[in-house]
Amino acid sequence: MKYLCLIYGDPEVWEAKGQGEVDGLVRDHFDYDDALRRGGQMITAQALEPPATATMVRMRDGKISATDGPFAETKEELGGFYLIEARDLDEAIKVAGNIPSARWGSIEVRPVKTLVRP
Repeated sequence: MKYLCLIYGDPEVWEAKGQGEVDGLVRDHFDYDDALRRGGQMITAQALEPPATATMVRMRDGKISATDGPFAETKEELGGFYLIEARDLDEAIKVAGNIPSARWGSIEVRPVKTLVRP
């Protein structure tokens, strides 16, 4: 079963870290990515640019509107994701708990819903 692991973090925590700590965490991510690939659990993973670079898109009454940035008022920001393959939620939680960014933030784990064309 596929699970999406959404990585959330407080930008103030990241800003308080030294460049060496940030570089170390990034290296840990690359190492963990390699381990998940070897174990057959990695589908893909990506970091995201900051929310200030986001564009919100909506379709209303046949018209597309686009506005800058998200509107959610939250301390933590979505910073990246892993799409993994796991036997069940317990295994997905174990994988998510070992994502290096879990040390400084939190990981939301969601099963991927398979849609069937009607």
